[in-house]
Amino acid sequence: MGQYRTTAELGQLRKFEKIPVEIYPDAVEASKAVAQEIAALIKIKQKKGEMAVLGLATGSTPTKVYGELVRMHREEGLSFSNVITFNLDEYYPMQPDSLQSYVRFMNEYLFDHVDIPRENINIPDGTIPMEQADAFCHEYERKITAAGGIDIQLLGIGRTGHIGFNEPGSSKESTTRMVTLDRLTRIDAASDFFSEENVPRRALTMGVGTILRARKIILMAWGEGKAKMIRSTVEGNMTEMIPATFLQSHSNSVVVLDEAAAAQLTRIKTPWLIGPCRWNDPQLIRRAVVWLCQQVNKPILKLTDNDYTEHGMSELVTEYGPAYNINIQVFNQLQHTITGWPGGKPNADDSHRPERAKPFPKRVVIFSPHPDDDVISMGGTLLRLVDQGHDVHVAYQTSGNIAVFDDDAIRFADFVNDISKSINLQGDAVKNWFNTIVDFIRNKQPGQVDIPEVQMIKGMIRRGEAKAACRYCGVPDSNMHFLDLPFYETGRVKKNPIGEADIQITVDLLQSVKPHQIYAAGDLSDPHGTHRVCLQAVFEACNRLKNEKWMKDCYIWLYRGAWQEWDIDQIEMAVPISPQELLRKRRAIFKHQSQKDRPLFPGSDAREFWQRAEDRNRATAEMYDKLGLAEYEAIEAFVRYKL
Repeated sequence: MGQYRTTAELGQLRKFEKIPVEIYPDAVEASKAVAQEIAALIKIKQKKGEMAVLGLATGSTPTKVYGELVRMHREEGLSFSNVITFNLDEYYPMQPDSLQSYVRFMNEYLFDHVDIPRENINIPDGTIPMEQADAFCHEYERKITAAGGIDIQLLGIGRTGHIGFNEPGSSKESTTRMVTLDRLTRIDAASDFFSEENVPRRALTMGVGTILRARKIILMAWGEGKAKMIRSTVEGNMTEMIPATFLQSHSNSVVVLDEAAAAQLTRIKTPWLIGPCRWNDPQLIRRAVVWLCQQVNKPILKLTDNDYTEHGMSELVTEYGPAYNINIQVFNQLQHTITGWPGGKPNADDSHRPERAKPFPKRVVIFSPHPDDDVISMGGTLLRLVDQGHDVHVAYQTSGNIAVFDDDAIRFADFVNDISKSINLQGDAVKNWFNTIVDFIRNKQPGQVDIPEVQMIKGMIRRGEAKAACRYCGVPDSNMHFLDLPFYETGRVKKNPIGEADIQITVDLLQSVKPHQIYAAGDLSDPHGTHRVCLQAVFEACNRLKNEKWMKDCYIWLYRGAWQEWDIDQIEMAVPISPQELLRKRRAIFKHQSQKDRPLFPGSDAREFWQRAEDRNRATAEMYDKLGLAEYEAIEAFVRYKL
């Protein structure tokens, strides 16, 4: 129950929610629960001699659901022989064998691995002539009706609040049709197509009305990036501008979330606004006080009893008051997060510091999912650690080779070709290699997987940039580790699941360095999920090593910065960055020239990576200042992970 006293109280806390919500610790558990419900429906229908009709979604959200269904088929004998499926949508135009095709997606994740009859699979056809689109859409609706309607409809949710490809402005009564994609939707899809320019401008989609006719609707969302839109969908007013809100009118819809996607719901973020809370959680108290400061525009030490009582926190004052006692407690907690010594200050009292004074210097491993995440997200702290004499190692977990423009690959290949000529290298090997690269790129189709030669040179570009940034920060070449985790090396945006080889490579590095500190990316909102898999590899490796003597004396710190920042109430170590250090950090980021100006995968944020990082670092410092703490130019923030 967490901070809630009774089941009745939890029900009260859900009163803002206009759609039932189920929250699970993570996406894996949530996906298993959804898969079990689907499997139960299939089995019930089998016993009755009936067909189970499923509406299916694509994208990263349902992949674990499909994975669990495949497992149940293989290990538990779950049959799909009585299943009919209707997919939500498809890009237009789109060939079924294209990398981005939802036909290919469904085959790879589900249909090729279960015993569903092929004639029972229905996916909008991205190859039909434009003049036949209306007729096709009418026929799609007829097929759904002829099958008896959809029993369970799975949905994800887009950044604009779209379900299927029903963009803002879609009517509640809309049916299957051709639509024009919103620009934000196309930006979000750019990583799958290796460029926004390659994303189709149209799609075929079931309508909102089609979706609402399903007997049950399950909308799923994972991760911090979906949290704000989930709150609008669940607690906001029903509006065409957020098509997902139409689920509020459905009598049997449910929203299934992991804890991160649920973070903005009122009962999670500000439960004191609804009803009584248990105030025995220091982090809840800290979150409430920080929120109160923002509401009344006061620093912590100026909050009064009236401020608390007028904003739903009278019980907190009654239990722990007066206000001054609460204020000073939270103020001290935040004060103790600030340190200019991220590796620990030698010969100092560390009882109120986030890091230990001893040992000094420390061995440090900084894991960087992509070759630039280290300097983007914690470049100031990296510089501090090096300047203060610690033995800093940087481990680049992936090559980042898909995030390099083709013309950069040609430019560097041309450089190698010219060098070979200038030093009179004999033979045609270099010339043939260069011609192979140029010929491929000139004839490359949008989204086509690079040949090994191109992947190699793009990886070398990223590696060279990472080395330049590390050297600028003072990290010796011997302390740069390029892990090239196998899960990433597909040449495609879609990566493989984490494997034993990925974990073992990480274990071997940690065993060789035996660090006192580990830094890893806790920024899980990157558009193609690499950060999440990289963090999973670090966690699994640390769990395997937790009984090692050195590991018992190792702190694990999680950083963010490229895509989002930690909330103030979460921060456990705040490292101030001076104006000069911020400039040095920017210069280190600039060493990654292939990502400068316009990176291949910018995500939904139009700013350059260095601008995002500086803005977030300054915003964190400004928040500390507004709360009444010391004023700094910028702050990098960390949360400690405990095994």
